[in-house]
Amino acid sequence: MPRTMPSLREKKRYVFFLVHSEGRLFYPDMKNAIMNSMLTWMGEQGLAKANIWVVKNLWDGKVGAIKCSHTHVDHVKTALALIHQIGDQKVVFETIRVSGTIKSGKKKINTGPNNQ
Repeated sequence: MPRTMPSLREKKRYVFFLVHSEGRLFYPDMKNAIMNSMLTWMGEQGLAKANIWVVKNLWDGKVGAIKCSHTHVDHVKTALALIHQIGDQKVVFETIRVSGTIKSGKKKINTGPNNQ
C-alpha cells in the first residue's frame, strides 16, 4: 500500500503542560481527568475531530504533552484550564509551549525560564 503524501496528512501539534499540585500524579489519573474535561468541553464529535492523544512517554509526574490537530489547539488549552481537581488533589494546569515536534518542545522545556 502506498504511503500518504505529506500534503494529505493531518497536521499535528504537541501541547506541553505543567501540572501544579501538592504531590506527584499518576498517569492514568491525569489522563482520565484530561479526557473527561475535553469530552465535557468539546463533546464526542469535537473530541474525535481533535484527534487527542496524551503522550505517555513524556509524563514525569508534573510535565506532560498532548498531541492534537492543529485546528483544535485552543480547545485543548481551554479544556486543560478547566481541570481544578484530580482525585483529592487540587491542581492547576499551565500550558508551557505548543510545538510541531516533540524534539523542539522538549528543548524549550529543558531550557525554559524555570530551569535557568
